[in-house]
Amino acid sequence: MNTIVIVLAVAVVLLALVAIAALILVVRRTAASGKPSGPSPEQLAETKAEMNEELERARQEAEEIRAKAERDAGEILKRSESLAEVAALSRKEVEEESRLHKNELKELRSDLERRENRLGEREQRLDEEARRQADRARKLAETETELADRREELDRVAEKRRQILQRVAGLTAEQAKSELVKEIENQAKREAALIVRDIESEARKEGEKRACKIVTLAVQRVATEQTAESVVSVLHLPGDEMKGRIIGREGRNIRAFESTTGVNLIIDDTPEAVLLSCFDPVRRETARLTLERLVLDGRIHPQRIEEAYERSREEVRELCVRAGEDALVEIGITDMHPELVTLLGQLRYRTSYGQNVLKHLIESAHLAGIMASELGLDRELVKRGALLHDIGKALTHEVEGSHALIGAEIARRYGEHEDVVHAIEAHHNEVEVRTVEAVLTQAADAISGSRPGARRESLEAYVKRLERLEEIAQSYEGVDKVFAMQAGREIRVMVRPDSVDDIQAQVIARDVAKQVEEELTYPGQIRITVVRESRATEFAR
Repeated sequence: MNTIVIVLAVAVVLLALVAIAALILVVRRTAASGKPSGPSPEQLAETKAEMNEELERARQEAEEIRAKAERDAGEILKRSESLAEVAALSRKEVEEESRLHKNELKELRSDLERRENRLGEREQRLDEEARRQADRARKLAETETELADRREELDRVAEKRRQILQRVAGLTAEQAKSELVKEIENQAKREAALIVRDIESEARKEGEKRACKIVTLAVQRVATEQTAESVVSVLHLPGDEMKGRIIGREGRNIRAFESTTGVNLIIDDTPEAVLLSCFDPVRRETARLTLERLVLDGRIHPQRIEEAYERSREEVRELCVRAGEDALVEIGITDMHPELVTLLGQLRYRTSYGQNVLKHLIESAHLAGIMASELGLDRELVKRGALLHDIGKALTHEVEGSHALIGAEIARRYGEHEDVVHAIEAHHNEVEVRTVEAVLTQAADAISGSRPGARRESLEAYVKRLERLEEIAQSYEGVDKVFAMQAGREIRVMVRPDSVDDIQAQVIARDVAKQVEEELTYPGQIRITVVRESRATEFAR
């Protein structure tokens, strides 16, 4: 309000100044005209008009000043009201903050009280636990004392028992010790068999279900034909007179042929046929092609034999390369070192227990790839390991050592992945298995070699293996009869029920299986079944 009063006073002063300025202007004009001091009516009218104009302008300025003053006053009032609202809000915020601080203090105080209560309870529990520990320590001390007394008593009993056994059985201390060790060992085996049976029954429920699913799916999707081969090749001749040409004058041709090819040429009474014998299948195939060329040409002499041998050797090499490339195409592998491809193709002429090795590798790669897909592994890597796991068999007649280690060294030399190398060297457990890929390679190799019709063995080796299986099972105490069944893939062990209980039967089955694994070499797996049968017979009269 004080500001409004000041503004109005200033406006009045300005009006007075304007009126004074108008009078001074009139006086100056009168003096300049040189006329009498009394103004004329016209001058008065002009002066009045000018004064009215000046007054009007002054009034307008005053109105503007007044309007501005009112606006300023309104703004001042609004600001004062805003300041009052701000002051009220600040006061409310201060009150709210103080109220929150009070609530926080109350909560902190209650929290502290709860913590103090919990600490008190914890101290009480610790005191009770300390008392229980003290009681337990006292009981343990008493138990140790009691155990020491019982141990002394058992030692006395054992000494008396030892003396009695020595008197009754005439056994020395060492003999009694060995008997006791044997008894303890048997008891430990029984307890271990119980634990193993429980663990196996729990793991077998899930493991067998999934393993059987994966393996059967892989086997069902792979079907590879098998052919039985031997170390002898037969070449049919157009006539028996050709045998004389092959032998040559004084055996010159046959000696040149055998020295050039390194293959034994057998000419016997078989009509229109000769035999080629050699343990190296590639060399035997080369010799067969050489002799076939010579027979077709009809000209047989040492120089011609050498020429035909060189051409046949190159042809066999091309066939090996083509066979290796065909195997890669069938498996779906695109890149491999040329030397590995050649060695892989040479296995086309190699057999193992009558099973073609190259076909075995292709089948194993298919099986391993299918199982890898089921398990979510790198299918390409697993298939390479399975395809190359027997690559060392192409050089076993040239390099000393196991074909697994030889094949691993070859694969490492030609830049194969380390997991592939490990799968090759570990597929016969000559190196400890460290990767899942190596386990799948072992599984695929076993499936391909053990399925019915895949492999065969000689009658003599078959009979010896069956006899040894029966001897191993018969050597255990309590065994009554042993039967080797299903071509040596299962052993039925009949035990005496009065000498062997159910737990001991499990121990015998496990021991027989372990000894068979250590002593015999066989494809696939052998089941050991221990049968314990009790019969009660009565007659009604």
